[in-house]
Amino acid sequence: LASLPHSSLQQIQQAVGRTQSLLQQAQNIAFDVQQIDQAFQQNYANIDMNASEQQLVADARSRWENTVGGLQDAMRVQAGVVGNIETNRAQMSALVGQSQGATGALQATQAGNQLLALQAQQLADLTAVVAANGRALALTDAERAAAAEQGRVQRERFLTPGSGYQPGNAQMFNSGN
Repeated sequence: LASLPHSSLQQIQQAVGRTQSLLQQAQNIAFDVQQIDQAFQQNYANIDMNASEQQLVADARSRWENTVGGLQDAMRVQAGVVGNIETNRAQMSALVGQSQGATGALQATQAGNQLLALQAQQLADLTAVVAANGRALALTDAERAAAAEQGRVQRERFLTPGSGYQPGNAQMFNSGN
């Protein structure tokens, strides 16, 4: 039994590593369930009716930064996956050539196994893109929902009766001259 003289394992592992690295570099809100729960509780849950206008603006800015970060992360993952396409094409071509030139069942099986590994890597890339895009969309929707709640809070503040206008004496010119 002759072993296949070609192995794509290293190139496949490198492609998976590149995509995985991009996912690990996710900004602001990562893909960790506990971090997501904490961030949503802190940034997107109930808007504090007693928060200052300055705090409301700062919170809105933080939510916007999370959304933009999620969109950038999605685009980075997409770019990384697109970058893997040429490597995948070259590996697929080499493996098909090895499979067609296989001198025995072992070589043909090994080439087939490597083609399956390449396909698994491509599915992992696709999963990463779907996850990153879904995260970006969820952040956009969460920002929109929080902005609507913040708008409701600010409208309620505006409509809440307060001390109103208090007339006073006005002096237009200095009468001391």
